[in-house]
Order: sequence, then C-alpha cells, then structure tokens
Amino acid sequence: MINLALENLREKFIETISTMNLPDFQVTVRARPLTSQEAIGNPEHHDYPIQKGKERLMEAIYGNGKGVAFTDMFGDFDGTLSEILSMDLSNNFRRAILTSTMNAVLNHQGLIDKTSHCKDTGPGKCGLQVAEWVKTFILNSSNEKLKASLETGGLKILLVGMQPRLLEGLSSEFDVRITDMDRENIGKVINGVEVMDAGRTDECLQWCDMIMATGTTLVNDSADQFIRSGKPLVLYGVTCAAAAWMHDLPRYCPEGF
Repeated sequence: MINLALENLREKFIETISTMNLPDFQVTVRARPLTSQEAIGNPEHHDYPIQKGKERLMEAIYGNGKGVAFTDMFGDFDGTLSEILSMDLSNNFRRAILTSTMNAVLNHQGLIDKTSHCKDTGPGKCGLQVAEWVKTFILNSSNEKLKASLETGGLKILLVGMQPRLLEGLSSEFDVRITDMDRENIGKVINGVEVMDAGRTDECLQWCDMIMATGTTLVNDSADQFIRSGKPLVLYGVTCAAAAWMHDLPRYCPEGF
C-alpha cells in the first residue's frame, strides 16, 4: 500500500533521485515564504487562506527548478540538499522545506510541472473546471462503484482543506462535505455546505465515495489516513506535485505553472 507519511515520502524521494545524474548534492536549496501577492496575485475574491496570513507558501529553488509548499510555520532557510534530506521532520516548518525541495528538484529534472501556484484569475478558473474534471476522471477510471454513484447523481465527495472556489465548483454538482483545520473556518457555510472540523474526518471518510485532499496534508503529516481509508483519492494543488508523481496518484491543479 502507498504510504504518504512524510518520512516514507522522503525515503521514496531519495530512492528516486539515486538513479538520476543530479548536480552535486551540496548545491544550496533556498526557501523563503512568499507574500500573498507573490503567491496568488490579485484574485477576484479575497477569502483564500493565504490572504488571512495564517499560511504562507514556502518556495524552494534548486538549479532551474522551483517548488512550493503551504505551511502555517514559515521562515527563511538556507541549506544543502543533503542537509534537507537528513533533517529532523519534527515540525511543519521543516516538513515544508522538505516538501518544497522535493518539488523543486523534480521540477529541475523536468519530471513534474505546475509547481508554482496559480495567480489572479487562476484560482477562480480552477473552481470552474473541477466538476467536469471529476466527471472525466471517474468515467476514465475502472471504478464501477464511482461510475454508478456519478450516473445516479449520488456521488459523495470529501473535500479536505479550504479552497472556496473548489468547494463552490464541487458542491454545484455533487454532494460534498468539507473539513478544515483552521478554527475560524469551522461552521461557515459556503454554497450550502458547512465547513466541518478536521476531528470529524473519520466520520466523513465513512460517508464519502471519493476524497479530494489538499497537498498541505503532506506538510501537516495527515495525508496517510486518506490512503488507509481505501477510498479513491485525488490530491490537489502545488504542494503535492512530487508526492503525486512518485506514487502515480491523480492530481488536480489545472492552473498551476
């Protein structure tokens, strides 16, 4: 079974790059928190988590590659790839450095794209496309249970993490529940859907047919529970680019670059 715990992802990453002709492992990786303006520009709406200041995008640069990761613990970092691959992953700051670095290295190698967050009209376009993307994803899959749920109009999706436009797009077509870790979001109703506390995740996993989880779950080390649930999983966003590629998991990020 796939294991999305970050320690296991690091081992998978080290195994992956061991076969590559990478530049010297002492090349410096620089990570810094992007401002809201740098990260998403000026979208039409102003209700995105990053605009509240509680989360920032950490950006790592490795050679010609860039990678980012959302985190609630942010700051500057200057170190080598070898240091990052051996660092203790005891907090979200360190986990964000590793996650953004994995994205940057694989982007440098040309193996993954869409490792930088969309800007301006991008988040809105992301939400407008998601329902059709889900339909196409299911129809192209071999999961007959999902297909039956879609065809009968009873598809139930658990959205993990607050992206307001995704919630609007999904809930306009499907039965949706959403969980989030930000206490300020709990109880809010968006497009008729109440935001639930992450403590109710197990209940929602039993309820849903499929999961769409933010890549930020890699940084807070909560992603593995979604694999263990046995429910079809789609990761969304830029944070999960390397993890999705390494494990051949579906990823939704139509407007990243």
